[in-house]
Amino acid sequence: MQRTTKKIVAFSIIPQVIIIKLLSLKPEWIETFYSNGIYPWISKAMHFSFGWIPVSIGDLLYTLASIYVIRWLYKNRKHFIKDFKTYCIDVLATISIAFFAFHMLWALNYNRLPLHHTLEVDNSYTTEELKDTTRQLIEKVNSLHDSLSVSDTLKVEFPYSKSELLAQIPNGYSNLSKQYPHLSYSHASIKPSLYSLQLTYMGFSGYLNPFTNEAQIDDMIPKYKYPTTGSHEVAHQLGYAAENEANFIGFMAATHNDNIYFKYSGYAFALKHCLAEIYLRDPDYFKEIKTTLNKGVFKNYAEVRNFWDSYQNPIEPLFKTTYNSYLEANNQAGGIESYSYVVALLVNYFEKRPSHLI
Repeated sequence: MQRTTKKIVAFSIIPQVIIIKLLSLKPEWIETFYSNGIYPWISKAMHFSFGWIPVSIGDLLYTLASIYVIRWLYKNRKHFIKDFKTYCIDVLATISIAFFAFHMLWALNYNRLPLHHTLEVDNSYTTEELKDTTRQLIEKVNSLHDSLSVSDTLKVEFPYSKSELLAQIPNGYSNLSKQYPHLSYSHASIKPSLYSLQLTYMGFSGYLNPFTNEAQIDDMIPKYKYPTTGSHEVAHQLGYAAENEANFIGFMAATHNDNIYFKYSGYAFALKHCLAEIYLRDPDYFKEIKTTLNKGVFKNYAEVRNFWDSYQNPIEPLFKTTYNSYLEANNQAGGIESYSYVVALLVNYFEKRPSHLI
């Protein structure tokens, strides 16, 4: 790349940032022309290209990129001061290209219409509505737990390998798309991450690679979390960038799956969010209602909590804070812990469709 061209590419990041900010003010345009226009074709092309490959191409690309950067830094270490301006242009040009690809291939979805608009549900709820939904969820989760465990005091054990669980994730979306065609999912591209150990220490159970559109799952997490985590990452593949929206769609996909273990994981996931919100709003009622939930369900919750506790380290909060700042910079005001909106979607979803809890 010629020097003049490099400068143009490097400084193009300024108008790019301005354009992205302006587009964020036009969510209807993003929803129509990108999220439901260009993006589905990009996503399908990526899945068709990489989905059939058993290993994560995105992780391999990150590995090669990291090796290249280290090699480049080492090779040019003696010339940084002398050619500092030139190297800054090189770095800025690379960042500019990556910024453009990131937004064009996926990240414009951060600026689409909120999910409650497309689902046609409210985004607010009363404490009484929350309590009613939570009671129904407890009844549903207890029923599923009784079907899957020999005792109400034992956790549910999943009789599948993790690869088998990943293979079953698309079934939930196939069933869900009959009601919501825009959630149809084809040419699955869901893979265990090559960096699962690193993800675990960072405190993340999965991620979407925006450059290859592969759903990456931390294959160290307990099997109980596979249905909701995998379904969550598929929601990102479908263009739902917000973490809270991906949580809700992941719940819907898991509970629409034909596999009863997926249903249990999905409903227990929803219940945990509702219980957390009740604890904040009415601690006394939380103490009362939690006694009606099978003890074995709490053991599944504890299984996940103990897993993450065993990998806690001083660096994890830094990664979480960094990612939280990244989300807030992309119009996700609640950051990672945006539970209230998830609960609002859950409560209004069941208020509008009570038969879904049967």
